[in-house]
Amino acid sequence: MSIKVRYFASLKESVGRGEDECHTTFPMPVQAVWQQLNPELAMPETLLIAVNMNYVKHDAMVEDGDELAFFPPVTGG
Repeated sequence: MSIKVRYFASLKESVGRGEDECHTTFPMPVQAVWQQLNPELAMPETLLIAVNMNYVKHDAMVEDGDELAFFPPVTGG
């Protein structure tokens, strides 16, 4: 079972890649997916997270075949 994971903007630079694929047993919380793929990095609390193009909270569950996306917070001026 797997999900596709995408990183955008500065997160892409922080993790060193734009995409990942997570192979594990699902369902799994978003936070656990982050920890599995990025064990050296704490998941920032300010991240925006989307599952299948819908914004979710950090404790949302992902299922086999989902697409998970991480975005840095939006700022402007």
